[in-house]
Amino acid sequence: MLDTTPLITAVDRFADRLRAAPQSRLQRGAAAEALDLARELAVRAQVRESPLDEPRVMPDAGMFAAADQVTVAGRDLALVLRDESELADAVRLVEESVGRAGV
Repeated sequence: MLDTTPLITAVDRFADRLRAAPQSRLQRGAAAEALDLARELAVRAQVRESPLDEPRVMPDAGMFAAADQVTVAGRDLALVLRDESELADAVRLVEESVGRAGV
């Protein structure tokens, strides 16, 4: 079984930083970046779970829900990852998103 702790840790840290960020920072793009990440993680999870189905787009639940959306999507992906390269790619994606979000 693949140890997905690095992904869970990265996702949880990003979510914690979003929750601690001031509203002004969220409005300046951190929440939008988080939603983009959550959507990408969710699509990756759905493609692995049901490769023949069209992935559903995670809805925009507002800037204050972005941290929770990242957490849920990241943990969903962690459940279906199959190998180290997929894991490393997902962790890289989260780290890049954190950098762009500026939190």
